[in-house]
Parts: sequence; C-alpha cells; structure tokens
Amino acid sequence: MSSSIPSIRPRAVVFDLDGLLFNTEELYEDVGTELLRRRGHAFEHDLLKAMMGRPARVALQMMIDHHALSDTVETLAAETAEIFPAILDARLALMPGAAELLAALEHADIPKAIGTSSGRRFVTGVLGRFNLEPRFEFILTAEDVIEGKPQPEIYLKAAAQFALRPAEIAVFEDSQNGCRAAVAAGAVAVAVPGGHSRTHDFAGAMLVAESLADPRVYELLGLPRPESASH
Repeated sequence: MSSSIPSIRPRAVVFDLDGLLFNTEELYEDVGTELLRRRGHAFEHDLLKAMMGRPARVALQMMIDHHALSDTVETLAAETAEIFPAILDARLALMPGAAELLAALEHADIPKAIGTSSGRRFVTGVLGRFNLEPRFEFILTAEDVIEGKPQPEIYLKAAAQFALRPAEIAVFEDSQNGCRAAVAAGAVAVAVPGGHSRTHDFAGAMLVAESLADPRVYELLGLPRPESASH
C-alpha cells in the first residue's frame, strides 16, 4: 500500500455502495444474524468477512455452505427481502464525509459513478431514500457483470463507460474483495475500511483512508481540503 499521489490525477471516481457510501454493511450483518438465529446458528466474523463485497447470490451460497443449511439461495433471498426494508427505513444513513465529498466532486466537475455488488432494485431503493441517483453518471450493479468482485469486470466496465483508461479512475472501496477488484482492474484503489472491515487486506491500494473525509482523499483527487476534514 502506498500513500503517494498518482502520476495522473483521477479524471473520474467510482464508488462502491455498501459500507462505503451507506452504512448498509452493518445492516446486512443484522439481517444475516437474524437469518442464522432463526436456524440456530451464529454469524461468525470469518463468514461475514468472506461474504462482504460479493454479489448477493454468491454471499448467500457461502452462508448455506458454511453452515450446511438446507435452504436454497432463493429462500434466503426472499427472507432477506422481507426483513431488510424496515431496517433500511429506520437506520439507513450516509457514511461520514460522503455528502461533502460528493458535493466537492460536483463543484470540481469530476464525474462519478457507482459500482456495486448489490442488485439494481436494492440500489435504487437505497439511493432513492436520499434522492442521490440523479447525481451519478451511471450505476453498475450485480446484474451488469458476469463475474462479481473480487474479479475486476465491474471496474473495467466503469472505465469503458467513462471512455477512460482504468488508471484514470479512482475507485473507493471498503472491503478487501472490492479493493482486489479495483487493483486487478488497474484503477487507483482507495480503501476506506469501516468497523466491519478494519482487519481486511488492502494490498495494492494507493491509499487506506480513515474515512471519506480524510484530507488525503481530497489531495489525491486534487480537491480543496474541507475545513472539517481530519485524519
């Protein structure tokens, strides 16, 4: 991991969604905990770490395999869809520094997009609660790729959609699977671990930031440092 500034300033930014822009990773953990509680199991940290950043179907299959559950992916997905909306309505929040960084990018005319392992319906629902969807150039979801993170496909597609080389885009990720996807794509990877991912391996990241308000994030992007930002 290096904290040096890239030789070429990123010309566009792609954000992961879960745990990076929104606190949904901790909410997913609550849902997973409830799913497994109903089946007499605990949601161990190692399983959560392995699932994080992966497409929902892959993550749920990991849960099934780990605990030898008799459920299908479809069964767990349907149960998740029943549990999650009330949790989102009550507890969904932007991560620290997210609103300010989005505004700073817009002020500097740096285009931004989302590249997430979540499904489009879920993403639309999350962004819609904050009226954020119109502020992104485009959104790539699990439905837009064949191989999900940690494979680089989603970020290669994002670079192509921006008509830029991968090295010209900065990718913000909170999980090791997402960071690996960004690094493998050849993008400028910026890791922003949360409480759920402090122990992840962010090898290859240009920067491991304290939060989206980290002054080094602004320096990397060539943005004025916000007065409220702190290391």
